[in-house]
Amino acid sequence: MICLLPHCAYLSETSRMLELHRALTELGVPVRVTTHGGPHERLLAGIPYDVLGPGLSPARAARFVGSAVGLGDPGQSMYEDDEIRSYVQLEAEYFRAHGVSVAVTGFTLTSLLSSRLAGVRVVTEHAGSFVPPVFERYLPPDRKPAEMDAYTSGFNRVADSLGVQGIPSLAALLLGDLSLVPEVAEVLGVSATELAGWNPDGDPGYRPGSRLAAVGPLFAHLDVPLPDRVQKFLHQPGPTIYLAMTSTPPAQVRAAIASLSALDARILVAGTIHDMVDLATDRILIEGILPSHLVMPQVDLAVTTGGQGSVQTAMASGTPLLGIPLHPEQALNLALVERLGAARAATPTDNLATLAAQLLGSNSPKAAAEHIQKLYAAADGPAEAAELIASF
Repeated sequence: MICLLPHCAYLSETSRMLELHRALTELGVPVRVTTHGGPHERLLAGIPYDVLGPGLSPARAARFVGSAVGLGDPGQSMYEDDEIRSYVQLEAEYFRAHGVSVAVTGFTLTSLLSSRLAGVRVVTEHAGSFVPPVFERYLPPDRKPAEMDAYTSGFNRVADSLGVQGIPSLAALLLGDLSLVPEVAEVLGVSATELAGWNPDGDPGYRPGSRLAAVGPLFAHLDVPLPDRVQKFLHQPGPTIYLAMTSTPPAQVRAAIASLSALDARILVAGTIHDMVDLATDRILIEGILPSHLVMPQVDLAVTTGGQGSVQTAMASGTPLLGIPLHPEQALNLALVERLGAARAATPTDNLATLAAQLLGSNSPKAAAEHIQKLYAAADGPAEAAELIASF
C-alpha cells in the first residue's frame, strides 16, 4: 500500500499530492491519503482521506509556514518536540494498521521519522530541483546544505528519544529514500543519468541509501472552476499580470500589489486564504484559490515567489515570470529559468514595477518561456512519478 501525506498548510504540496493520487489511481495502484489537516484540506474533498491528530487550525498552519525553511529561525524545527513525537507515532501506527510499504510526503516532514519507526520507505517531492547535483552546481561553495544543521534540532531530539535514525543536515531534511526531481534536464542543466547516479557516498550530511530520480514537471491542475468575473477580467484589453504568491505572509503580498499597481496593467490576485478585498479596484481583482493552469495561459506576466509548482505552471503556459524568492529553493527554481531567459528574480532592493515593465516590454522572455513550454509538452511528470513510486 502507498500512502500520500500532503501538508495542507501549503497549496502547492496539497495540489501536487492530488496529481500523484490521480496518476497512481490511473495505474490501478492502491493508495491511501492522510494529512495533519490545514486550510487547504478542502481541496481533498473529492477523494477519501484521513486526518491524523487534532487538525491544523488556520492560525497553527500560518505559524508553521512562517517558521519553515528560509523564513523561520534555523535553530527550530517548525514543530514543538511534543508535536513531532505525537505525529511520528500517529503516522507509524497508521502505516502499520493499513499495511503501508511506501510513504510519499509533501513537506510532512515528520514522515522522515515515522517511516523509520514503522519500517517503511519514504519518497519525497518537496525538494523539487533543490537536490545535491543541482544545488552543488549553482550554490556558492560556502553554502552547502549537507554541512548545515538548520531546522533539524527538534527532529533529532525526538529521533533520539524514539531510537530511530535522525536527520543530519538541512539537505537530508529535504530527501527521502527516493527523492523525485520533477524537472526536465534542459532546465536543470543536469541529466537524468547524473541524477540517478548520485548517492551519499558516505557523506555524513546525508542519510545512507538516499537516491534521486528524474521525472517530468509536477504542478497543479486544480479541479476548481474559473469564475465568470475572472474570465471577463482576463478578456479586457491591455496587459494583465497574475500575482499568485501562495504560502506568503499577507504583508508581502500587499507590498507586491502596491508596487505593481503603478503600472498601466490589470492585476489578477490569487489571494488564497488571505483577506485582501480592500485592495480591489477596477484594475485589481482579488480572488481566492484559482486554477493557475487555466489563468496563466491568458496573462502576459506571472508574479510568484518561485515555488517549483508556480514556476512550472508559468513555463507550461508559455508565460514569462517575475519571481520574488523567499528562500534558497525558490531562488534556485528562478535561477534555472532565468538562465534560459524566461524569468527575472527580484532582490529585496528591486522595484517590482520596473522589473515587470522590462519583462512586459520585451519579446524575448515570452519566446524563452514558449521554448520551455515545448519541452514540458513532451513530458508527463505525474505519470512518470507514479510509475517510479509504484515500482519502488
